[in-house]
Amino acid sequence: MSQNINSETINLGHGSGGELTRKLIDELIFKTFDNPYLNEKHDGSIVQLEGKIAMSTDSFVISPIFFKGGNIGELAVNGTVNDVAMCGAIPKFLSLAFIIEEGLKLTDFKNIITSIKLAADKSDVQIITGDTKVVERGKGDQIFINTTGIGSVHPNASISSKNIKIGDKIIINNNIAQHGMAIMSQREGLQFESDIVSDTTNLNHLTKKMLDAFGNKIHFFRDPTRGGLGSVLHEIANDCHLGIEISETHIPLEKQVAAACEILGLDPLYVANEGVFIAIVDAKIEQEIIQLMQEDENGKNAVKIGEVVSEHPNKVVLHSIIGGKRIVSPLVGEQLPRIC
Repeated sequence: MSQNINSETINLGHGSGGELTRKLIDELIFKTFDNPYLNEKHDGSIVQLEGKIAMSTDSFVISPIFFKGGNIGELAVNGTVNDVAMCGAIPKFLSLAFIIEEGLKLTDFKNIITSIKLAADKSDVQIITGDTKVVERGKGDQIFINTTGIGSVHPNASISSKNIKIGDKIIINNNIAQHGMAIMSQREGLQFESDIVSDTTNLNHLTKKMLDAFGNKIHFFRDPTRGGLGSVLHEIANDCHLGIEISETHIPLEKQVAAACEILGLDPLYVANEGVFIAIVDAKIEQEIIQLMQEDENGKNAVKIGEVVSEHPNKVVLHSIIGGKRIVSPLVGEQLPRIC
């Protein structure tokens, strides 16, 4: 008997490789992500790219799967697009793999697919291959997503921790800790005068503008997702064997986010971000690059937060609001599980 996907939930048949799988993929995935590469319906895809290639893969297990400001679908696209962009590359193609728990509402899956399509279009990337698996109830948590991104490295880019030098300025594009506190406030049922929403977004268009204008004067990009700004800066200091100094007064932090961190006893330096990146740049272009970033929606709060120094190699020193100094250590343990 012929079956269709008009049931209310995903069941094991949707992952069997049989008729239900084909209908799910044909009627929802292929129809949504329609493009010449995907329409070949091979197990993989053949694409043409020029020059150096950047590639990144990531798996997304966030809970809850729908949150203020986004959902697991757009987060999966933005997260991998941004990782490719942080390599100094221009993302072009994504693979998309689902692991779905039996019982997921089909309407939720459709909403996730729609969000993936919107995020991919906004990022100018195409979904060109993928996979769908279904596991039994209790063997997953609604849905997990894996995305792999690939793109061509920008011809002007030379992004490496080896390029970081004493005197380089550290610039951030936007407020920190938005994503992590959006998730935690929702999990804990906290209410604030203004809603905290995730900052998940694609950053590739802004990084391309920066590379178009300043090329190899940009020495390094990194997005502080899990572990937050503090952990990423510590990693960078260790990789380049130089010191980093940052100013707490210059780090952009929205008041409601700061309040939520205080209530939950969390340091915003270690809270995850999904629309934030740092650029470590030649001191000569500091003002110009900040101005360029501030003209973009995703860089409107761009500001210098610190610089690279010769003192205290492999360490990050924070100049606090009250005038003291403290060492910023890496995050120990898991502060916010299932955050991306």
